[in-house]
Amino acid sequence: MNTHQTLFYRLASSSLICLILLCLAWEMWLAPYKPGGSIWVIKVLPLLFPLRGILQKNIYTMQWSSMFIMFYFIEGVVRAMSDADGMSRALAGVEIVLSVVFFLSTIYYVRPFKKIAKAAKKQAEAESKQSHSTQ
Repeated sequence: MNTHQTLFYRLASSSLICLILLCLAWEMWLAPYKPGGSIWVIKVLPLLFPLRGILQKNIYTMQWSSMFIMFYFIEGVVRAMSDADGMSRALAGVEIVLSVVFFLSTIYYVRPFKKIAKAAKKQAEAESKQSHSTQ
């Protein structure tokens, strides 16, 4: 793994962990819908599903979680535009940034692996055509 991929991996894993911590703190203490904590803290649960795969550098998990994270981006945009509380709007801005960082870092982390897979597929197809033409 080169230094760029190491950087992208670290950005992806740290932004996911920070997003989990942000959502917990947001709905429990910082700006919950109801004082003392909110049931909306359950929005953290879906973020826990890709965590293990991300920490293990699983390419498949990186791919699907990069699309999945867009739900948190959308929530951040909606809450940044609609919440009356200034603290909640600020937290929504942080959520937007973290989700964009995660999205971009997973895309750039996976990119070299996709190129390798595409080249291998192309070579396999060429070999298959060649073996069929010699028969």
